[in-house]
Amino acid sequence: MTTRKPQRPPPYSTDRKALEREVVIDVFRSSGPGGQHVNKTESALRLTHLPSGVVVTSQDSPSQHRNRETAFKRLAERLERLNYVPKKRVATRPTAASRRRRIEAKKLRTVTKRTRARVKHDE
Repeated sequence: MTTRKPQRPPPYSTDRKALEREVVIDVFRSSGPGGQHVNKTESALRLTHLPSGVVVTSQDSPSQHRNRETAFKRLAERLERLNYVPKKRVATRPTAASRRRRIEAKKLRTVTKRTRARVKHDE
């Protein structure tokens, strides 16, 4: 399963109707425990969202309909994460108290390091 390069940037629609139009559905046989039933029924689904290149699979349930619902939910969640754009950070000045704390910490550090210095012996 290789992910395709996105053809268009976010935001992607997470509406079910829109997703059904933009998705390629592959149905295949599930793997794992289940014996003969698993080997005979094609209940697993792979959804490929063409605009974003996101691929989602679902083979949790023996029912293809339930797997379809699960896969669409997972796809919507993935697209929600892709749609998230973090807010731009606005740089602020450090407060006077934080400046004072930083200087105090530096002073304590210098004292610690000075006490580690080699002791000079008088002869």
